[in-house]
Amino acid sequence: MSENTLNRPLRVAVIGAGPSGFYVAESLLKQDQYPVSIDLIDRLPTPYGLVRYGVAPDHQKIKSITMQYEKIAKDPRVRFLGNVELGKDLTLDELKAHYDGIFYTVGASSDRSLGIPGENLEGSHSATEFVAWYNGHPDAADYQFNLDVSKVAVVGAGNVAIDVTRILAKNHDELFPSDIANHALDALKDSKVTDVYMLARRGVVQAKFTTKELRELGELLEADVLVLPEEVQLDPTSEVALQTSDNVVKKNVEILLEFSKKPLEGKPRRVHLRFLVSPVEILGTDHVEGLRLEKNRIDEKQNAVGTGEFETLEVGMVLRSVGYKGVPLPGVPFDTRKGVIANEGGRVVSETGTRAGEYVAGWIKRGPSGVVGSNKVCAKDTVELFLQDVPQLAKASDTAAQPSQITALLEGKNVQYVTFDHWQHLDKIEVEEGKKVGRPRVKLVKVDQMLKHLESVKI
Repeated sequence: MSENTLNRPLRVAVIGAGPSGFYVAESLLKQDQYPVSIDLIDRLPTPYGLVRYGVAPDHQKIKSITMQYEKIAKDPRVRFLGNVELGKDLTLDELKAHYDGIFYTVGASSDRSLGIPGENLEGSHSATEFVAWYNGHPDAADYQFNLDVSKVAVVGAGNVAIDVTRILAKNHDELFPSDIANHALDALKDSKVTDVYMLARRGVVQAKFTTKELRELGELLEADVLVLPEEVQLDPTSEVALQTSDNVVKKNVEILLEFSKKPLEGKPRRVHLRFLVSPVEILGTDHVEGLRLEKNRIDEKQNAVGTGEFETLEVGMVLRSVGYKGVPLPGVPFDTRKGVIANEGGRVVSETGTRAGEYVAGWIKRGPSGVVGSNKVCAKDTVELFLQDVPQLAKASDTAAQPSQITALLEGKNVQYVTFDHWQHLDKIEVEEGKKVGRPRVKLVKVDQMLKHLESVKI
C-alpha cells in the first residue's frame, strides 16, 4: 500500500518511553507531512526512563523536564502502553503487522567492565546498579550493597561517578528532601562509609564532569574534599590542551586547584578526587579488600600511559563508572562491539541491508554521549529519515493499524498494560505519600506493587 492511498494516520510504535522516545514522539507530532498515531511502549509501568531512574535524586530541577513529556503523552495522537515488553508481551512480527514504522529508543541500560582481575569479587559492582538501586528502579529494588565498609572506590571521572560519590558522602538530612528510594535512604542512614575515592585514569584537563557537579562536592555538609596537589599540576601536553579547552574545563581546573589548597575542616567524611591512576586489580579472596592502582602520565595524544609505579588503596567496595552500553532486543540487529543497535544514521541495518520501517534514536543509536537534551536533535534526525522513507514503506493493513487492535492483542494475552492515566494515578500516590513526610515523592519500586494499586482504578 503506498502512502497515496493511505486514508488513516501513520501508525508508529516507539519502543522505550524515556527522553529519546518522547523526543521521537514530539518530532512526529510537530511535522506536517502526515497525520500520525503513536504508541509509546515501555517494559516498565512508569514512563520517563533515565529521568526517573538515572538522574540523581537530589537533582530535582532536572527532573522537571517531565512536565514537557507529560504534554506530549497527553496529546490525543499519543498513547503510553507501559508494562509491555518486546519479545515477551509483543513480538517483533506483531509490531510489524500493526505499525507502519518502529523506533527503538531503549537507551543503554548495561555497563562496561574494567576487564581487570578481581572484578567479580563480592563488593565489586557497576555504578549503573548502584544508581538504579538508589533511584528505585524495579530491577534493582532488591540489590544489596555492603555499606558497613569504611572506604569505597568509585572508578570513573564523569557526572555519574560524581553522582555516586556525592550520594555516598551525603548524610541522611541531605538526602531526605530528595526522591531517593526509601530502601536506599534507610540503608545510607546507617552507612559506615567515611572515605570515598573517585579515580580518574587521566588528568584534570581530560575529566568529563560538569562544573556544577564538581562544585557540589565542595558544598557537602559532612565531607571534606581532598585533591593531591601533585595530581592537579599540569604537564606540558595538558597545559597546551587547556588553552584550547572550553570554559567548563577551565573552570573545573580552577576549582580543583582550589580544592587542592583548601585546608581540611575536620568533617566526619572525606571525598578523595584522584587523577592519573588506573585500577589494575581488585584485591581480596572472596570479597573486595583493596584496589591496586597504577600511576599514569599523559602522552602527546592526551591518553593515559602507565608509569610502572603502583599503590594500593584499602577499600571494601568498588563501583565502576566507566561507561554505559546497550543491551540487544529480541530479533533486532545488534553491534556488540559498539553496544548499539546496528544502524546507519538511524536506519536499522542487518548484514543483508537496511531493515525497512525500523529506526533507532538516542543512546542505543549512537552510544552513551551527551545530556538528556542531546537526544532531542538525535530523535529529530531519525524522524526525518523515516519521513523520507514513508512513500516506499510497506504499510500495515487498515484493519491491523487500528489502535484498538494492539490493546485487544495485549488483553488476549492477559497483559496488564498501563496507560498514561494509570501512570498519573501512580504518580499522584507517590507525591501524596511524599507530602506526608515532607519529600517530593515516595517512589513505588516494585512492579507488582504498582499493578496492585491499579487493580481497582477505573480509567
